[in-house]
Amino acid sequence: MPLKKLPYKRLQHLIGIHLSTKEWSPTQRVIDELSRSRKRGYLTKPELVKVCRWKSPRAIKHIRRNRADTIKNITRAAFATRSEQKKLSQLTSLYGVSVPMASSILMLTNPTRYGVIDIRVWQLLYKMGAVKTNADGMGFDFKQWYRYLMILRYFANKYKVGARDVERTLFGVHTLYQKGTLYNH
Repeated sequence: MPLKKLPYKRLQHLIGIHLSTKEWSPTQRVIDELSRSRKRGYLTKPELVKVCRWKSPRAIKHIRRNRADTIKNITRAAFATRSEQKKLSQLTSLYGVSVPMASSILMLTNPTRYGVIDIRVWQLLYKMGAVKTNADGMGFDFKQWYRYLMILRYFANKYKVGARDVERTLFGVHTLYQKGTLYNH
């Protein structure tokens, strides 16, 4: 989706002006509900369905194809590894879990370290020149997600906030400057 002309030359300026540390209440409820899963070290099937409902309810039929023990084992392995590539690889091995859904799992269980990769945020980063590939912001691969994650963490560290705060700020700025609607339904 096209964006209007942005009145910012630098991403740092855009984030600094619009930075929000207030989580949206429906999202905060899900984060609070999933805090047990992070402490426990894995997601249950109902928790994965909850993530799906939050991110993209269209994928629920695929998410439900996963067996409870498979979800437990895969999310346990993903949460346990320090390798971002292994985390993403593990999570996307589940039915219905794309890169954006995997990033949602990570963000909803650890918003300090993760944000959700999203078409809107990616398009804004592309327009600002922070990313150079995938102008449409669809069909993400590991390298794109990792680049995105490093951008979020850089600004999170700079402003002493969570990665989710930076991502949510960028999402909000996109909605301010978008032309039309994201989906034509």
